[in-house]
Amino acid sequence: MPELPEVETTVRGLARYLEGERLEHVALHRPDMRFPFPDGFVQALAGARVTSLGRRAKYGLVHTDRAQTMVFHLGMSGRWRIDPEEIGKHDHLVMTTAGHRFALCDPRRFGFVDLVPTEKLDQWPAFAAMGPEPLGPELTADHLRLAFAGRKQVVKLLLLDQRIVAGLGNIYVCEALYRARIAPAKAAGKVSKPALERLVAAIREVLAEAIEAGGSTLRDYARPDGELGYFSKRFDVYDREDEPCRRDDGGTIRRFAQGGRSTWYCPRCQK
Repeated sequence: MPELPEVETTVRGLARYLEGERLEHVALHRPDMRFPFPDGFVQALAGARVTSLGRRAKYGLVHTDRAQTMVFHLGMSGRWRIDPEEIGKHDHLVMTTAGHRFALCDPRRFGFVDLVPTEKLDQWPAFAAMGPEPLGPELTADHLRLAFAGRKQVVKLLLLDQRIVAGLGNIYVCEALYRARIAPAKAAGKVSKPALERLVAAIREVLAEAIEAGGSTLRDYARPDGELGYFSKRFDVYDREDEPCRRDDGGTIRRFAQGGRSTWYCPRCQK
């Protein structure tokens, strides 16, 4: 599944071609993806001007001058294609401006699209329950300290809870915990304030690096311009089971299951 850096990269790529443009034509090639397209979707967007694009957690936002925002989620295999030579059977939504054509391609159809009044975005059910953005000023060591206080649940799983931090996924949580030298199986309530400060800095750092690198080359993810990201080549722990720790401390990367997902870490330097 595309994680936050991939969604951010996608939004930035779309903005280069879509921001300020009028949607001259909007077409649906099937009635649904993971969920049905909203009633009146085509009529609401056809002729609208895109005022800006944004992101909330792992959701992309396309704001229009009709006080409506298109919210999209890429699911497991979704991606936007810009100016495809042909429209394929998996291009479920196609939008055309004066100069470009944008196709939302999703072979597995786990992604979805919704249309929300812009002034009510914060009240949209998925957003209303979310915690702060990991790259925003609201994510602080104090926020995590309060969220983790007295909690026996392991820190890795709580970081994946969207109610605590919005948009963090398995890859970047593993990487951030490694950089902060925190064991993923440590009880969240036992993580010290200095460790939480390291963790917040590590979260920001690893996400910023991944965005700068263009996202991760995993499964079906590609940037809108078709170029693949390359941050996966720099992972410190993710998918590196039995390889030596990059800190050259004699540790070996281990993998184990947590909450139905794999966790990678170095038992030597993550305590």
